Amino acid sequence: MTPDDPLLTLLACPLDKGPLSLLADGAALYNPRLRRRYPILDGIPQLLPVSGEEVTDAEHAGILRRLAPTPAADQEAGS
Repeated sequence: MTPDDPLLTLLACPLDKGPLSLLADGAALYNPRLRRRYPILDGIPQLLPVSGEEVTDAEHAGILRRLAPTPAADQEAGS
């Protein structure tokens, strides 16, 4: 999965139904509102509520710095 994958716009967190962000390494999707990370195994997002793992405050801060840029964010930065 890549940051410009159209599937990303369709995926939502199973708990709050909000958007998810792809981590820069492409290994997980992240919900910064609930601080939950959902793994991507063999290219398939694992979006069952029990698949998500809560991250610590330190992990959250690190994840926010490493989030993959989205095409929308790139356009806003260039504006």
